[in-house]
Amino acid sequence: MVDHCPVERYGDCIETVPIFSHLSPDERREIAGITKAQSFTRGQLIYTAGDPGGKLYVLHRGRVKISRLSANGKEQVIRLLGPGEFMGELSLFTAAPMTDQAEALEATTMCLIEGVKLKELMKKYPSIAFKVMEELSQRLERAEKLIQTLTLNTVEQRLAEALLTLAAERNEFSLEMTKGDFASQLGMSQETLSRKLAAFQERGLIALKGRRKIVILNRDQLEQIGVG
Repeated sequence: MVDHCPVERYGDCIETVPIFSHLSPDERREIAGITKAQSFTRGQLIYTAGDPGGKLYVLHRGRVKISRLSANGKEQVIRLLGPGEFMGELSLFTAAPMTDQAEALEATTMCLIEGVKLKELMKKYPSIAFKVMEELSQRLERAEKLIQTLTLNTVEQRLAEALLTLAAERNEFSLEMTKGDFASQLGMSQETLSRKLAAFQERGLIALKGRRKIVILNRDQLEQIGVG
C-alpha cells in the first residue's frame, strides 16, 4: 500500500539515513518531496529477484531481511536491516533488475525514493553520491569478509566469531533473527547450528535461555575458537 500523504510525514525517515544526515534542513526537505511511503505486513515480500529496480528503499520502521535463493530454492541470508538503513542502491547505477529479495520481518514502513529523481539531486548535491559510494564500499568489504569466512573457516569458527560479533561488549544478547536465518547467514543448516550451540553450552562457553537469548560465559575460549 502506497501512502500519498504530505511530505512532512517523511521528514523523520530522511533524518535517520546517514547518507542524508550531512544535508541542510532545506535540502532534506527537497528529498522528502520526492519520497513516498509504503507499508508491508510481516512476511510480505518488498521485492524479489528479477523485479525492476530504479528505487532507493529506506527503512523507516520495522526490520527487513535481504536474501538470495539458489537454483534449488535454498536461501542465503545476506543481511538484516533496521530503521535508517537502505537497500536497492545498486539499481540506481545500472538498468539490471534486482538480484536479491527483501522480506519484512515485522510490520514495516519503507520510504521509497525514485532513482531518476534521486540521481538528479546527486548532480545537485554530489556529496550524496559520495556517501552512497562509501556505503557500497563498506558493504563490499563485509561481503568479501563473509565469503572468506564461509570458505576458510570451520563451522565452529564461524559460530564463535558470529556470537562474539553479536554480543559486542555485552555478556547477554538476543538473536534478532530466527535460528533458521542465523544458520543461513553462517552457511550451515539449522540442525547443525542447534547441535553446535548445544555443544558450546555443554563446554561451558555459552548458556542458552529461551528461544533466542544467549549468554557468553567464556569469551576468551570463544575468541580462541574463532581464531582457529
